[in-house]
Amino acid sequence: MRLGIAHHFGWAVAVTAAADHRVVDRRRIELVQAGLPAAPIHHRAGRQLDDAATAALVTQVRASAARTASAALDELAAALPEPIESMSLRGWPPDFPTDIAVQRRVPYESRADSVMYRQVLAELAQARGWAVDLYDAKTVEREAAHLLGERAGEVLRGPRTTLGPPWNQDHRMALAAAIMAGCS
Repeated sequence: MRLGIAHHFGWAVAVTAAADHRVVDRRRIELVQAGLPAAPIHHRAGRQLDDAATAALVTQVRASAARTASAALDELAAALPEPIESMSLRGWPPDFPTDIAVQRRVPYESRADSVMYRQVLAELAQARGWAVDLYDAKTVEREAAHLLGERAGEVLRGPRTTLGPPWNQDHRMALAAAIMAGCS
């Protein structure tokens, strides 16, 4: 099984596909506990805090994300008929700064929270022995369609008919990422 993730602040769409690209599971998973800001750097409170207080808030949200996402991934894995082999996540710059003071400044401020979630998910996948594949959100669906050829419409858009809604751009992107992971 290959798992594709299309994440947002505090939640994600998770699509699991079999080797034949058939969708085995699709669900929304929570990435942070209720009551915490989903975007501690970008959140209003993060802009009002000093660097040390923002760092403490990020640490709290990151720990919550690790616990919450871990439980969601365990639940997902337990529901599948076969083990997960890989998780695909939208890529991030390998040199993305880790210093909170730097992350709070443009151009990093708008991406820091998103990168945090992807890093947490990657760490959780690695801890489970899953390969981590990174994808480009702007090109992954087109790449999968090219690979699938004539089957592209059926594979990428067909689940909306066979599974019913919701099946939107996030679902297609996550599925496309899972497909491409199987080809690398």
